[in-house]
Amino acid sequence: MDFGKNLQYLRRLSKNLTQEDLAEKLNVSRQTVSEWETGEALPEMDKALELCKIFNCSLDNLFRDVMPVSDKMYSNLRLEKVKAFRYIMHTVLSSCPEDDALNRIFNYAKKFGIENPKVIGWDFPFLSQEQINVYHMHGYTAALILPDEIKIECQELPIYQQEEHNYAAIHIEHPFDSPFSTIPGAYRTLNDFMKVNGWEHEDKNIIPCFETVGETMDVYIACK
Repeated sequence: MDFGKNLQYLRRLSKNLTQEDLAEKLNVSRQTVSEWETGEALPEMDKALELCKIFNCSLDNLFRDVMPVSDKMYSNLRLEKVKAFRYIMHTVLSSCPEDDALNRIFNYAKKFGIENPKVIGWDFPFLSQEQINVYHMHGYTAALILPDEIKIECQELPIYQQEEHNYAAIHIEHPFDSPFSTIPGAYRTLNDFMKVNGWEHEDKNIIPCFETVGETMDVYIACK
């Protein structure tokens, strides 16, 4: 049973709710909350149901699920208002598309004389089952954020505009130490963060989720 770890995790997602804050909401002592989290005791059913209401989860989530544990690789979990930006993008479909997509975008940055380019990327979701299962392909889109002073006139290179929007975001300090667990774990943490705080996903006319490119990484999911 992972109840104690799950409770600590949910407290962190709920605006870093302290043990004292949670105890006050439940009308119990801080020591009681501490005993729940260390596994020395379990809450009565009425308190368990109150916890589910506070954290917008089910009893199964609370007592049976193994929720991600945000360790030292993750920090700065937040709701961020991302300012409006212009961008160009390039999508590659292959068995290993990330490098090709990113190289094309960095070449564009060099061509346009953009120093220290800001590049983001996201998985391209619109593949057929044949492409995935038979040819083992997946898609990746890389995008170059255009500085305000950069003017591009090229009919073959569309420029996209995204308006200011709210995103749930998290920072990963060493994303490529264990990328196949660390990066998906960041997305799971953000989805839990949104659920706990009652925020819905938004994907109309904006990039629904993306990652920054670099030695460190910030992962973003759009919120309504």
